[in-house]
Amino acid sequence: MTNQTEKFEQPDATRRDFLLTAAGAMTAVGAIATAWPFIDNLNPAADVLAAGAPVDVDISKVQGGQKITVLWRSRPIFIVHRTPPALDMLQQARDVDLLADPESTVLQQPEYARNWHRSIKPEYLVVVGICTHLGCIPRLEATPGGSLGSSWPGGFFCPCHGSRYDLAARVFKGVPAPYNLPVPPYRFVKDTVLRIGENPPGPGADFDLRSIVQL
Repeated sequence: MTNQTEKFEQPDATRRDFLLTAAGAMTAVGAIATAWPFIDNLNPAADVLAAGAPVDVDISKVQGGQKITVLWRSRPIFIVHRTPPALDMLQQARDVDLLADPESTVLQQPEYARNWHRSIKPEYLVVVGICTHLGCIPRLEATPGGSLGSSWPGGFFCPCHGSRYDLAARVFKGVPAPYNLPVPPYRFVKDTVLRIGENPPGPGADFDLRSIVQL
């Protein structure tokens, strides 16, 4: 593993407790995230996580506008079911003009997720929920405008130092975080089942999270 991975996996006690608490939490945020469903077997057994094996997540109960968080390799993985209005916003100049890397040119995702929605299926975003600044946990602030200002298009906000990302987890210009949130290896084994930690067949099938520029 790289030094960056080691630093994440061996934080001090306070940061570790905060990370595990935040990653396991399920709350409602704004109009796009009115509830977080509890999903059967949401997190796999500890021995599976420790081995770094792929994990399957049933997303059949995740309604449009909802977000869940699962753990994979001790990392919080955000899964967001984006609504059609949210997807439309990602392509508008109002959103794109705010971004530091709107075309995802920096290697923070596999090739199969290097597109305007940064995902395999546009409606489902799958990202590592760790801010690329200092490793804090961003929160979903999906409603445009509000307390984050009239220009806010909806997305993720890191309260530690103010970094912002849109609903494709693309980082804003002029914030402390330097890169987009990472997209982990994943694929759909069924229409409603995600396998995190395994690439789909075809281009990018050899992608590994250790290839990420910054995690």
